[in-house]
Amino acid sequence: MKNYQMELCGVQRTLPFIPISDDMAFASFVVLGDTELVSACAPVLAEKIGPVDAVVTAEAKGIALAYEISRLLGLKEFIVARKSQKSYMRDVVSASVHSITTAGEQHLYLDGVDADKIRGKHVCLLDDVISTGESLHALEALVKNAGAQVVKQAALLAEGDAADRGDILFLQKLPLFKKTAEGEYEPV
Repeated sequence: MKNYQMELCGVQRTLPFIPISDDMAFASFVVLGDTELVSACAPVLAEKIGPVDAVVTAEAKGIALAYEISRLLGLKEFIVARKSQKSYMRDVVSASVHSITTAGEQHLYLDGVDADKIRGKHVCLLDDVISTGESLHALEALVKNAGAQVVKQAALLAEGDAADRGDILFLQKLPLFKKTAEGEYEPV
C-alpha cells in the first residue's frame, strides 16, 4: 500500500503513511478543516457520548470536532486546552503531554476562567485520534487539576492497541502499519 484508504461515516479519505520507526508507520488522519467529515461523524459520536456538562479538547486538530459535538449536545461552549501559555491567561492550570504526532514533550494550559467553567462538572475529553493515550492522559490530568470529573473520553478513531481499551468511545479502529520487504506498508 502507498496510502491507506479509509471510510468513516460514509466519507472516504486517503491517508498518507508517516514513519514512526524504520519498519513502522501510522496513517496521518487530520480532521481539522474537514467540514464534510466532521459533519458526517459528529452526530454519531455525540450520540455515543450522551449528556455531559462540558466538552474539552486540546488544540488544534480536535477543535472543529469539539465545536460540532458541543453544538449537537446543546452546550453553549466548549473548552480548548492550549499548547502554549498566552499572555491573557491568569491562574493557569497545566499538564505535560507527549504523543507520536508531536516531537518532544509539550505542555497543555488551561486559563483560570476556563478552569472555573468546568470545576465540579462532568466533562467529556475529545480528540480526533487516540493512539498511545498520552495526549488524553495529559488532558485528563489538566481537567482534574481544574477540579472537573472526566466521565467520557471520545475520539473519531482509536489507533493500534488503543482500540482494545474499554474506557474510550470511538467510531472506528485505525491500524498501525508495518513496512514490507518491498518497502510498502501493511496493517499490523
